[in-house]
Amino acid sequence: MATGTVKWFNADKGFGFIAPDDGSADVFAHFSAINSSGYRSLDENDKVEFETQQGPKGPQAANITVLR
Repeated sequence: MATGTVKWFNADKGFGFIAPDDGSADVFAHFSAINSSGYRSLDENDKVEFETQQGPKGPQAANITVLR
């Protein structure tokens, strides 16, 4: 699993981007990939753990977990 920081996340649209800690390209994050019950959203600068998959438009995060 990779770790990174939420660069931005638009809760109204349900997506944003994560900046991986390894310095690789930003990864697309969709609300459906967030491991959470209830309202699924991320806040800017949240530290997260995730898996990277190839999405239709490039790297996409899966199994996103907020590290608190």
